Amino acid sequence: MNGISGWLRQFSMRLSAGLRSFMTGRYGTDKLNMVILSAGLVASLLSVWISAPGWNLLLFVLSYGLMIWAIFRSLSRNTYRRYQENRKFLQFFFRLKDRDNRYFDCPKCRQMVRVPRGKGKIAITCPRCKEKFIRKT
Repeated sequence: MNGISGWLRQFSMRLSAGLRSFMTGRYGTDKLNMVILSAGLVASLLSVWISAPGWNLLLFVLSYGLMIWAIFRSLSRNTYRRYQENRKFLQFFFRLKDRDNRYFDCPKCRQMVRVPRGKGKIAITCPRCKEKFIRKT
């Protein structure tokens, strides 16, 4: 019995080392991947429950497309690009949750500027290029 358990332990160590070696330099998973996989799972479940043939096929294809996209993002070696995608996704959802502030882009340099809500028309100064512009908050 000791020989089989030793062999299994050695096999699992080799397998984990091989997996670690394979994933070296790859992006892995993040919040955007979790949302994409969740949307794919929901589309897959809806395709099972909906009996209309056209919608069923559309949701089936959509679910596989989303899951393939999530796997592509996880195994991608372009980590900078995947990081930027996730950062923009999180920034977008943070802006939706932030009820106390409004966000504007500077017309000159496109820097995002956060200002408090409910102040009426105010003059905003861009922190990067010092451009002044007026917006209603």
